[in-house]
Amino acid sequence: MIVYGIPNCNTVKKALTWLDENGFRYEFHDFKKKGITAEKLTDWCTAFGSEKVLNKKGSTWRKLTEEEQEQTLSKAGAISILRKYTSAIKRPVIEKNGKAVLIGFDEVAYANQLK
Repeated sequence: MIVYGIPNCNTVKKALTWLDENGFRYEFHDFKKKGITAEKLTDWCTAFGSEKVLNKKGSTWRKLTEEEQEQTLSKAGAISILRKYTSAIKRPVIEKNGKAVLIGFDEVAYANQLK
């Protein structure tokens, strides 16, 4: 299992704590330090929809120009913006056996999907 996110994000911290407390082993991928590929973002947008992958509640979204926000209306545009501003990716994203299965943190969804 791979958990993608950034370590100082409160939602990522909650998810990692839940995984630890429930005995899950995982690799953590800090996409601020390691980056993220367009292919990976494409996979996530296909799995969850680009609207869900794009975190519109965060400060990064609010700092985007109107033109950049409009660019996210297309999948290709959203992927371009998410590669440029990785903090705009909703997190964490969890992949299991190479497939994106969860985004964000919801204890019930984690219990249902991972146990």
